[in-house]
Amino acid sequence: MLRRDRQIRTQIQQLADACLFAASFWIAYYLRLNPQVVAWIGLPSLTDEALDTQRLVWLWAALIPVGPLILESQNFYNRPTFGSRWAITWPLLKGCFITSIGLVLVMWLFKFLTPRSMLIFFGGISFGLIYLKEEAVRWMLQSPMIQAQSKRRFVLVGTTREIARMRAELNQHTDTSVEVMAEFDLVETPVQQIVNLLHDHSVFGVLLSAKHTNFEQIEYVIRTCELEGIEVWLIADFFSTQISRTSFDELLGRPLLVFRTTPEASWQSLAKQLLDFFGALVLLIVLSPVFLTIALAIKLSTPGPVFFRQQRSGINGSPFTIYKFRTMNTNAEQFKHELAAMNEMSGPVFKLTNDPRITPIGKFLRKYSLDELPQLFNVLRSEMSLVGPRPLPVDEVSRFDNLAHRRRLSVKPGLTCLWQISGRNQISDFRDWVRLDLEYIDNWSIWLDLRILLLTIPVVLRGTGAK
Repeated sequence: MLRRDRQIRTQIQQLADACLFAASFWIAYYLRLNPQVVAWIGLPSLTDEALDTQRLVWLWAALIPVGPLILESQNFYNRPTFGSRWAITWPLLKGCFITSIGLVLVMWLFKFLTPRSMLIFFGGISFGLIYLKEEAVRWMLQSPMIQAQSKRRFVLVGTTREIARMRAELNQHTDTSVEVMAEFDLVETPVQQIVNLLHDHSVFGVLLSAKHTNFEQIEYVIRTCELEGIEVWLIADFFSTQISRTSFDELLGRPLLVFRTTPEASWQSLAKQLLDFFGALVLLIVLSPVFLTIALAIKLSTPGPVFFRQQRSGINGSPFTIYKFRTMNTNAEQFKHELAAMNEMSGPVFKLTNDPRITPIGKFLRKYSLDELPQLFNVLRSEMSLVGPRPLPVDEVSRFDNLAHRRRLSVKPGLTCLWQISGRNQISDFRDWVRLDLEYIDNWSIWLDLRILLLTIPVVLRGTGAK
């Protein structure tokens, strides 16, 4: 199935699930008020006023968009159309459970007058309704009439080897909507004969795969199909890549094939920008007393400025000025070369546990990562993100001996990252550090950011692994 078709089907599914979550909420509400149901289960009776209906309406409105997002975070929509029923049941069960627990927490925080039994009803009803919807969709898609309408008749076009590869890949996917009617070899058969093949089989389109050496024949096939109104699906794998994801775009009216190893623009990337800005703003306001206390302690304990400024490599290596609370003596940079032999980190990065340049107040600030708090200003200025690979000094980046290490610069640097929560005190090889950064980039989602932020809190409070 084309990604475009898959996205449309997913959006329809999400809309349907949002409606079912909304319906489940009010079904649970009316069941909890029903005297017969209450008496049968043995629950205490309630009145409509006791359930704080007006505030429940706001909660119900928030539930409609949040429910499908939680299901998406559990990969509920990222599964084969005709996969196993367990692939439906388990993520759906987790999604409904998380949604119910989230409602309980919201009601507890805002002191809603709502019995917890209503939310138990909601979790069970939402699971049952969405599961029945999935079974109904499966039944409809498997019906002969729907399958006949969704099938698209294609001709495979390419070299003998490419045609065999396409057919093998299509046979591996039982839910494909492509029906192969014929095959056409670009090398062995005159390209002009493609017209007769298209007419004989009344095809919907042509599935075309060829290398750059066959561009002249490819152009003829595309132009022929263009005249007849037949779709051409060109498998654009002319160049071999290892980790790049490809996507199509347009520039000045010309089609582009984009090779990308970083996350592409999406609602999740927009959510990350909003999380960065408002998260940094709220933290700066809430922690302002902490800022003043630390600044006063540094000023009174050692001579020199409160803040430390340094040039770090930002996104794509662009330098920016990072802000930290000063934790070292003012002449620390001058003595760095004398301590190079004591470096505990392999590679271009300098790390030393018992660095003699650190001041007494600096040891405390580093232990609990309080020296990093001024970087919230860098986040507000969009130079950094709350989550991302830690920014390194410009001179350390210039000493990278492996070009693949620079891929960690392809996203905005962050306050915290996988390295921070993965036992940073145990990591002594820079290659392991980079591996965690690239793992973050390759698997990024807004949910991964939220998970890292949550796991950072206990790491900071315990003061583990700071150097």
